[in-house]
Amino acid sequence: MKEINAVHNGSFDSLESIKVSPLSRAYTFSDSVYEVIPFLGDNIIAFERHMKRLIKSSAALKISINEQVIKNEIKKLINACKIENGYVYYQISRGVDPIRSHMYKDNLSAETFGYIVKHNFKDQTLKVMLCEDIRWSRCDIKSTSLLGNIMLMNNAKEQDCNEVIMHKNNIITEGGSSNIFFSIEERICTPELSMDILPGITRELLIDLIKDDGMTLEEGKYTINDLKKADSVWFTSSTKPIAEVTQISNLEVNLKKDHHLFRRCNKLFRDKYIN
Repeated sequence: MKEINAVHNGSFDSLESIKVSPLSRAYTFSDSVYEVIPFLGDNIIAFERHMKRLIKSSAALKISINEQVIKNEIKKLINACKIENGYVYYQISRGVDPIRSHMYKDNLSAETFGYIVKHNFKDQTLKVMLCEDIRWSRCDIKSTSLLGNIMLMNNAKEQDCNEVIMHKNNIITEGGSSNIFFSIEERICTPELSMDILPGITRELLIDLIKDDGMTLEEGKYTINDLKKADSVWFTSSTKPIAEVTQISNLEVNLKKDHHLFRRCNKLFRDKYIN
């Protein structure tokens, strides 16, 4: 495996050389938050928005961080690597306990960890599965506690799907690792933000582009029946970045491949941030 550049608590090294304590609260409790920050060349996509969300997630868990140190580490990872296009995974945990305990010590120092990966931001299509949202009730925090997502997405993988559309009490929430958009006639719809939905950065960027372009966008509470009326469905995330859904394996819906609203949104985003 090629050497992967990484950083741990301010020390830069290869990923293979970094050692993390088994008493890190990231390991014992998922007491940690993270960001996935894409870049193309020297352009870090929506860097300040990613940082704002990371700070907000850390504050929600009452983890004290040094914003400038984190920014510098992320930029140094990107500048020091020979990767043209990729992303940085960056994680902050509450720290390392002297012994595992639900009640954390007041004087713990935050533990930081990040690494950089080559990534091709190519167009992709998705076959997905509809499923009940079994995650915890604070999905607006970008926590590393993703067991619900993992269980659902691997169940979908067994059904030859590569994403999921989750719903809670019949209300559409989001994908396993992405936000969802869909079109009904000439309207573009996306679930409104709540504690059940992560405020995706690509979601936010695309909404701005849609509004600036004059297309009709609605944010609201949508049911499975609303999804059945969709002409087109697509996902957004930092690594996809916009991916068309070609099939929902367990829902009767007539999706039109390469729908003009999806195509228009995809072009707007790629022209602005990718190409």
